[in-house]
Amino acid sequence: MTPAAKPPVPGVPLFDSHAHLDFGPAAEEVDQVLARAREAGVSQVAAIGVGRDPASLVAAAEIAVGREGGCATAGVHPHDALLAEDLLPLLREVAAREEVVAVGETGLDYHYMHSPKEVQRWAFRAQVRLARDLGKPVVIHLREAHADAMEILRSEGVTETGGIVHCFSSGPAELAEYLDLGLHISFSGIVTFPKAEAVREAARLTPGDRLLVETDSPYLAPVPFRGRRNEPARVVFTADTIARLRGEPLDLVAEQTTRNARGIYGIG
Repeated sequence: MTPAAKPPVPGVPLFDSHAHLDFGPAAEEVDQVLARAREAGVSQVAAIGVGRDPASLVAAAEIAVGREGGCATAGVHPHDALLAEDLLPLLREVAAREEVVAVGETGLDYHYMHSPKEVQRWAFRAQVRLARDLGKPVVIHLREAHADAMEILRSEGVTETGGIVHCFSSGPAELAEYLDLGLHISFSGIVTFPKAEAVREAARLTPGDRLLVETDSPYLAPVPFRGRRNEPARVVFTADTIARLRGEPLDLVAEQTTRNARGIYGIG
């Protein structure tokens, strides 16, 4: 199934649940990026924080301040887990801010291994605990680390806070385990890739009340923009592909995913 070259603007606003706006070209034109998103039918964008130092730890939160519908997250990415112990006191302060709706992006990445496994596990566990302490959900990055992630999520009580498995890239078996923990599942442009059949099957199987869409911009641009810079306006291509995979109207997928994003992020 080939994604539409130009999907319709949905009648119901979309919510890009995961976008990086505080670095790269987007950081120089945040308002223009968000304006293009609104023109494409995307009413809200969650600015995801991945702190590499004190300045970057607060950058996503600062983007959300003063912008209508603005919201952000704050966390230390597994690539930077070696810095997590030093950044944790500041992260606690930033994550407690009103405009910060979740802790993360955090998690485990055993593919690139920019930080040792044991350090990644410590940093992930600490951030799930922080999310539980603050009563906020956790935004989870996982790559080739399912078993360890499940152990941490279970033992640290993620069911108390809720969370999002962002940029889902596994298949139905892993999906079932994350759903059993009460987690939401967010699909990126990967679902438009023709060879990502396991991910596409997971998108078919995810219950409507757990489904989210994201860009992970500037990464993972959907077909027909694959290989180019991504931005929130293009989340409509992901939503349209999911709608056709599920045999549902685009407006239904837009309504469900927007309601789910606002619910998990605690946005009225």
